[in-house]
Amino acid sequence: MEYEYLMTIGQDSHRFEEGTFDASENFVMLGGCQVPHTRRFSANSDGDVILHAVTNAITGYTGVLILGGIADDLCLNQGIKDSRVYLKRALEDMGDAKITHLSLTIECLRPKLKEHLQTIKESLGELLDLDPSRVGITATTGEGLTDFGKGEGVQVFACMTIRKPL
Repeated sequence: MEYEYLMTIGQDSHRFEEGTFDASENFVMLGGCQVPHTRRFSANSDGDVILHAVTNAITGYTGVLILGGIADDLCLNQGIKDSRVYLKRALEDMGDAKITHLSLTIECLRPKLKEHLQTIKESLGELLDLDPSRVGITATTGEGLTDFGKGEGVQVFACMTIRKPL
């Protein structure tokens, strides 16, 4: 069988709410994983910027608006705040196409991500039916040149390779 390979890109960012929270809420969702942090994302959903960027990359392929469209209905009207649900909905529109590689760049000062990257890769692999070795993640503070690098939120870019049968 012959294939066509396509590359898509997705982006998302969220700032943190002001203040700190009790110990039961001391985490943010990143890549479907709870990562300890003292501030929550300012978002209608769980604010998982990694899953949102990945979902937007899928939209770049399918053209079906999930975030800002279908996810708004799920979140605001049905109360579904779990970004994994939005990602699964986006995957339904891919047809015979398969994700073969995912590369993420995360910009933030906090939370520190180094010890969580493997868990995030494994979570993404499971969600995308992709071997975790096919998920690359880099994290940077961007030398503090943006609000993300100064600790005010997190920004993620997702580049995805998709294989589609001809």
